[in-house]
Amino acid sequence: MIAPTGFLLPETILQTEWFSILATFVAINTVIYVVLGIIKIFPKVKLQRRGGANRRSETRSIHPDAPV
Repeated sequence: MIAPTGFLLPETILQTEWFSILATFVAINTVIYVVLGIIKIFPKVKLQRRGGANRRSETRSIHPDAPV
């Protein structure tokens, strides 16, 4: 018994312009997804903001006299 190994296209189809465009699209798409996957591995970079936009004016601790 012979197991199917894949689908082979004739050489005339592989040398057409539309197949070349399709192969280029698939290659670019693959590179984009590899880059997105690598970016997702690394931790997020948080930018430090200066100023009081991200700070509270009062402490919200259960110990109100504790240092901020």
